[in-house]
Amino acid sequence: MLYRSIYIGNPAYLKLKDNQLKIICPESKIEKGSVAVEDLGLLMLDHWQITLSHQLIQKMMEAKVVVISCDTKHLPQGIMLPTNGHTQYSERVKHQIEASEPLKKQLWKQTIECKIQNQIKVLNKLERFSEPMYDYLKNVKSGDITNMEGIAAQHYWKNLINPDFLRGRFGDYPNLFFNFGYGVLHSIVARAIVDTGLLPVLGIFHKNKYNPYCLASDIMEPYRPFVDLLVMDWIMRNPESEELDKEAKNHFLNIASKDILIDRLNRPLIVAVKMTVSSLYKCYTGEKRQISYPEML
Repeated sequence: MLYRSIYIGNPAYLKLKDNQLKIICPESKIEKGSVAVEDLGLLMLDHWQITLSHQLIQKMMEAKVVVISCDTKHLPQGIMLPTNGHTQYSERVKHQIEASEPLKKQLWKQTIECKIQNQIKVLNKLERFSEPMYDYLKNVKSGDITNMEGIAAQHYWKNLINPDFLRGRFGDYPNLFFNFGYGVLHSIVARAIVDTGLLPVLGIFHKNKYNPYCLASDIMEPYRPFVDLLVMDWIMRNPESEELDKEAKNHFLNIASKDILIDRLNRPLIVAVKMTVSSLYKCYTGEKRQISYPEML
């Protein structure tokens, strides 16, 4: 199924009619567009004069739509999550809490290996120098105790952008492009975790009392290179544009519907993430030994 990602950056009234999301201009009352809620994968709200009907909110929660609200800097700030994530919630959380440290260390090793593999493929696709990354990949240990993730990241970013580039959560171009894309990705993963019946706060590796979505921060790691490739595609097509404008945001929102390979199947990223989180739960129960992660072709 092809899920749509919708970005709204102007004043608008959003309501539900005939199972369709209707976008109405508040001043003229004219309908500007509509989309079936069942076809909607992600909705981003990026204006303080956007109003939603409660009926629409209920329908989107029922349809598991990822609803993201942006802050005054136009970056993802929060997501709307349901309280009834899964019918077997308590049983699933029990398995998650009881997961052993050796299991979590092995799962983190697999997570970092997959991330580095996908980073290598990004560099190769863009004809960047990737040779040292193969050694970093071979040397990932259980729990990544030698920090191959960090060492690989240093090489990755210097060769992806330029030797002087510093990747950070804040800063100007092109950091704001990556931050926007990662914010969208993080929201998609958090929603999938709740739908699966797991606790977002209880990570595999990340532990931060100020981060209520540690597990999302873990699971999204192998998916980050897909955002990176989307950002690089925009930069190369628009070398003079350093502003995170509406066109750039619409381009980055395509990450939700981007087809990727997972378990030898092509699936939209928003579906692949759900497959990843479901496989993680099966690792907690002992049904599986490896998480299903995406593979970049």
